[in-house]
Amino acid sequence: MNDTVSATPKKMSVKTIAVIGVLTAVTCILAPLSIPIGDVPISLTNLVIYFGLYILGTRRETVSYIVYLLIGLVGVPVFSGFTAGPAKMFGPTGGYLIGFIPMAVIAGIFIEKSGRKLVLGMIGMILGTAVCYIFGTVWFVLVMKTSVQAALTMCVYPFIVFDIIKMVLAAWIGPQIHGRLVQAGLL
Repeated sequence: MNDTVSATPKKMSVKTIAVIGVLTAVTCILAPLSIPIGDVPISLTNLVIYFGLYILGTRRETVSYIVYLLIGLVGVPVFSGFTAGPAKMFGPTGGYLIGFIPMAVIAGIFIEKSGRKLVLGMIGMILGTAVCYIFGTVWFVLVMKTSVQAALTMCVYPFIVFDIIKMVLAAWIGPQIHGRLVQAGLL
């Protein structure tokens, strides 16, 4: 008897791909909406990612976000302030766009392992967001040739309260949306 395990990746169903596409579209619609408060605007991107983690899980939400990045990279204005292209993706705030990927993975692992429970989900989102802040701030410092303190003042401190509010909303409402989608047979 052969006990080898197949290394074939699990295939996604058409329904799963459709749900990923819908969440990618939601990201494309909500992420450009932003409040300009300086070099880095307040965006809804991370809120959509947090919700996506509760709804889709880590792997599928990460795929959804990467598709969103690719859409913006090719020139569709889906980034904050209805911007797009390589100049935005690799510009001063591009590190935050890229930093959302490890944020999604870290937060998603906590959310999934906790069974979508509030406290561990919040811990995961806080840790993931901290990694995103670090990644984006280092990128900002290198591109703008500024000090770490100046970058933190422009790119992190003004957003902490807003990001915590987004996390609380996602942790509170996300599991409810997930449950309803499961009941409806969509997940």
